[in-house]
Amino acid sequence: MKRRSTTPWKKSRTYGDLYGGRARRRFADNIFARAHSLQRPADGQHLPVLLQDNPSRDYVFPVSVEEVAAALECLPAHHREGITHIWLRKRARRECGPDASLAEFSCGSGVRVVVLYAWPADGALQLGRRKPPPGEIAHFLRYQGVLIQKRGNWAIHFDTAALRRFYLEHLLCHEVGHHVDWYARQWSKANSKEVEAAADQYAYAWGPLVGGKIVDAVPSS
Repeated sequence: MKRRSTTPWKKSRTYGDLYGGRARRRFADNIFARAHSLQRPADGQHLPVLLQDNPSRDYVFPVSVEEVAAALECLPAHHREGITHIWLRKRARRECGPDASLAEFSCGSGVRVVVLYAWPADGALQLGRRKPPPGEIAHFLRYQGVLIQKRGNWAIHFDTAALRRFYLEHLLCHEVGHHVDWYARQWSKANSKEVEAAADQYAYAWGPLVGGKIVDAVPSS
């Protein structure tokens, strides 16, 4: 078995850094291993490359990768320029739980990828036994997510229409916001609060445009 120092996905070696996702989570090193599996697009290849996994039995994608691509087209061309991949990615068992990311933006080695993860099939995202403060769930409540408690555990529940809006207006636009902010302003990792605030502001500003053109016009299959 290779030593940790020789693995090809070691941070800041052959692949770049990962940004965004859920601002409150801890990023594990296996994220870099996953992202490094993507290949730089060939010259002349149509972009973005669309990837959609088959989710496990307990998870679903509330939108298709084609819908995400259509939503991306609603944004200004110079905002989405350079995004090479859109990936609807299933969750491994070890990636579930209250700290799991909902979306990520990663860049490096000629790849800039927006990843959206599958959502629990029952519509409820488990948050744990501690009731979350309002600031931690404001982005859910903004899109008609409902905070519920069942058997001592707290969860955010969305109906189908609200969940589609959350994915396209917030998760997608938040990660595009990371893309725009990183290449325009070059925040350092030490500015994590500013990085997340910039992505949130982008989603608040541009998400309604995406929603008006896509969410209500194209029903999810």
